[in-house]
Amino acid sequence: MSYTDRIALGSGKLYVAEYSGTIPGDSTLETDANLLGAIQGGASVEYKATYYDAIDDSGKRVKTILTDEEAILKSGVMTWNGNTLKKLCATATVTDATTKRTVKIGGVANQDGKKYVVRFLHEDSVDGDCRLTIVGTNRAGLAIAFAKNKETVINAEFKALPSDDNGTLITYEEEIVSASGGGGGTGET
Repeated sequence: MSYTDRIALGSGKLYVAEYSGTIPGDSTLETDANLLGAIQGGASVEYKATYYDAIDDSGKRVKTILTDEEAILKSGVMTWNGNTLKKLCATATVTDATTKRTVKIGGVANQDGKKYVVRFLHEDSVDGDCRLTIVGTNRAGLAIAFAKNKETVINAEFKALPSDDNGTLITYEEEIVSASGGGGGTGET
């Protein structure tokens, strides 16, 4: 089988579910119930490493070690409701009544301590789907702006936390499609 590099075009879908210690399979996570909302502006994941260099005075002996790393998945959420805010704010409480949903945000004592599995799915029927998955929490806070001639988009920034005993911050999966055949679909992990 021959494999080719992919050209990723377009955006995707953002799924968020409470983390229970394991990352669920694709068909369990990628459901309408876990869809955070329609996104605008796509999604991005950023990985940043911090290194320390021990250098002798002559500059001829150097030893470098990795001291810290950070990963953040960002996306704009265009369709949302009060339950979406609960997933984006650790101090949010939601009360549903027959005709009204009330969300209260704030109060350090209200922090729920929940972690979430966050999955960005880029569907591609030609090259095969790819998935970015992290476990983390939204660290961007909330900014909800209502403008006369623009949709309200909430910018989420999920900071990755280690998702396994190896300290994995980001899991990237791509379907491998042979050069001769089509692709796409929803593979299980």
